[in-house]
Amino acid sequence: MFKIAILGHGVVGSGTTEVFFKNKESIEKKLGGEVDVKYILDIRDFSDLPYGDRFVKDFGVILNDPEVSVAAELIGGLNPAYDFVKALLNAGKSVVTSNKELVAQKGAELLKTARDNGVRFFFEASVGGGIPIIRPLHQCLAANEIHEIAGILNGTTNFILTKMFRDGMGFGEALGLAQERGYAEHDPSDDVDGHDTCRKICILASLAFGKHVYPDGVYTEGIRGITREDVSYCENWSGSSGKGAVKLIGRAVRSGEKAVVMVCPAFVNGSSQLAGVDDVFNAILVRGDATGDVVFYGKGAGKYPTASAVVNDIVSALKNPGSGKRRSLHWEDAPKQSEPEDYGGLTSGFYLRIKGSNPEAAANGAFGDVAFLSGNGRPGDEAAFVTGKMSGGEFGAKLGALRGKAEILGRARVFDDL
Repeated sequence: MFKIAILGHGVVGSGTTEVFFKNKESIEKKLGGEVDVKYILDIRDFSDLPYGDRFVKDFGVILNDPEVSVAAELIGGLNPAYDFVKALLNAGKSVVTSNKELVAQKGAELLKTARDNGVRFFFEASVGGGIPIIRPLHQCLAANEIHEIAGILNGTTNFILTKMFRDGMGFGEALGLAQERGYAEHDPSDDVDGHDTCRKICILASLAFGKHVYPDGVYTEGIRGITREDVSYCENWSGSSGKGAVKLIGRAVRSGEKAVVMVCPAFVNGSSQLAGVDDVFNAILVRGDATGDVVFYGKGAGKYPTASAVVNDIVSALKNPGSGKRRSLHWEDAPKQSEPEDYGGLTSGFYLRIKGSNPEAAANGAFGDVAFLSGNGRPGDEAAFVTGKMSGGEFGAKLGALRGKAEILGRARVFDDL
């Protein structure tokens, strides 16, 4: 009989335990053998649960039990998760995790540790919740040279932006509704400031391009600055095919030997498959040289979708316990960037909303010919426009020239090529 351990009994940990016991018979048929949860690690008391006798508070019990071959790390964060996972791998136990912060910061090291010890380190649930994306990237699309990955990777921000578009809500009202419905934490900073999306696009970029991309080196901008006025201008964006949308986009583009990675709010063309992704749903666009565009869509978070991905990884690790020198799920470590590149090193158009005594003249003076946008009830001292394509550095220089002539009220990227 296979014996597994679950570390953490929070939202994902409890969901994983529930999914496992609910579908235990089906899982065993797929596995071709009996399997059971021997331990659940948590400092809290859950003795009233049907499986309450499996709880332990001492990690050493799990680490030193030779019967446990696979552990699911569902604690979250770096500490103590990193120490626990490293110790388990060195003890010859495979580990699966949903911990995006752990994988984004320590993925290259932990993959090497797993390989050196002949075990597995799987993390399908760290990106996209229940959406399969990690395994398709390194297995199903292995014949492709991946040129680009771009996506809506955070359900909370997508819900907020959807409410701003559909129902005319302001950012604060939409955030409050997200918190009321349990989509956003009391402190929503990780989501709305783009950090969650950043970790996820770093994991995808690392896997697709073969070099570790650290979050600290990625330009990251959230959606706090997006207003209802910006949404109105986007709705009247004449450059789009159909109705455009504002989305928080994580994007990674291969550029020679480098990966250009960034997170930012962006105007997305109405013809893009990403433009119609609403509410808490996620969508990840992968561009391969053989397949062209492939889009993965579904609920990117939630107790049971994420638990599904964790249990799938547990089954995979039990079926294939020894990795040896196989390098399918692999990327090399790389030096950390000390600072992210301002605005990201990606060429695109930019949207700006400005205020001044003569905003149109200020816009033309700084950026040359631009496409001005109409907005409902636009004040006379306000203008919104979309620039031509330019590098982030060029945009930064021109923005500096504009600042002395007009007040910047809002800005976003323009991704009309997704």
